[in-house]
This record gives sequence, C-alpha cells and structure tokens, in this order.
Amino acid sequence: MCAGVSMIKLLTLFLLAVLSARGQTNIPPAGASSGAPNSPGAQVQNPTNQTLAVLLHQERVRADCINCRRLICGKILQILPDGLVVESGYTNLLRDPLTKSWLVPGMVAASLSPNLIERGEPGSVAVGRVFLTDFPKSRKAKPARYDYVIIEGYPAGQHTYTSLGTIRRTVRHFSAVLTRAVDLNLQAEAKTPSSVAPAQ
Repeated sequence: MCAGVSMIKLLTLFLLAVLSARGQTNIPPAGASSGAPNSPGAQVQNPTNQTLAVLLHQERVRADCINCRRLICGKILQILPDGLVVESGYTNLLRDPLTKSWLVPGMVAASLSPNLIERGEPGSVAVGRVFLTDFPKSRKAKPARYDYVIIEGYPAGQHTYTSLGTIRRTVRHFSAVLTRAVDLNLQAEAKTPSSVAPAQ
C-alpha cells in the first residue's frame, strides 16, 4: 500500500513522548530488582508498549487507505449481495450536473476512456474492474445494472466473485467508508499474522 509519511511521523513523535513520560513514572520501588521480568515496572511497561504499537499500526493502515484512495467512476456490471462490480475509467462522467450524485442513470451518454493509465496520486481515477462496498443506500437511489457510479473509494484488499456462470475473477476491493476500509485491512492482516511484525 501507499505510505502516509507525515501523519505517521507526527503520531510516532507523540507516542515516543508518551512512552518517555510513562517510563519516568513507572520507576520500580526501592529494593525491587529492576531487571527482573516479573517486576512491577515490567508488568506495566509491556502492555503499554504493545497497545501503542497497535495504535501506531492502525494509524499507518488508515494513512495508507487515505493515500491510496481512488475515484471510482464507471459502469455497474454486476450487483452482488455484498457490493457492486464496476468497470471504472469513464472519466467523461466527471461533468456537471452528473457529479452532484454518486449514482448516475444508465441512460446518460458515457464511454470508457481509451488508453487511460491509473496514476499513483491520492484521488486518481481507478482504471479497470473493481468491487465497491459501503456505498450510500437510500430508497430513492437504488443502483441497477448498467447505471454509473461516481464515488471515492478506499482500498480494502481484494474480492473474488463469479462472473458469466463459472468464471472466477479477483479484483481490487474498495470501500466508500474509510473506517470500514481500515477494519477490512486489519481483519485481513489478522488472518495472516506473519505479515505483521510483533511488538518489541
């Protein structure tokens, strides 16, 4: 994923300051062996370090989601129980008054932009087939096949679905809700614990 450098630096400095202050207030009482693994100082310090490491990692995942966000603008190819399969890259949808709604009727004239290359900057237009979840829901605006969407999405891993009978496709998964994208990424990491370095 992309790196969110400035936010992580600020959080790291804050956490180091907290750790430093915490270490000064957790001085073991006179006569206690400060090097013993079961000393009161060790019992308090380890959970604190672990908690701060978890918070720092969560903030890193959040920053990555923000920096790797993409604009999903394209045609709905399939409506699945848990989301929409969208062919993104219809940049001519980005015009008034279409941009006033996240959902655009399929009768609107739009076409896939030829030779479009996805850039690496935050908010760039996503190119290709993607899976979109956590989009706005209302009784008035219900997505239908071949309607168009214009919405910002945050990376949430990958999604595999069945297309054209038995063909299985794996595409990028985007969530329209940042907190949900963070949760999905953390859940995926929890299934592969070796991908996360243990707290020291």
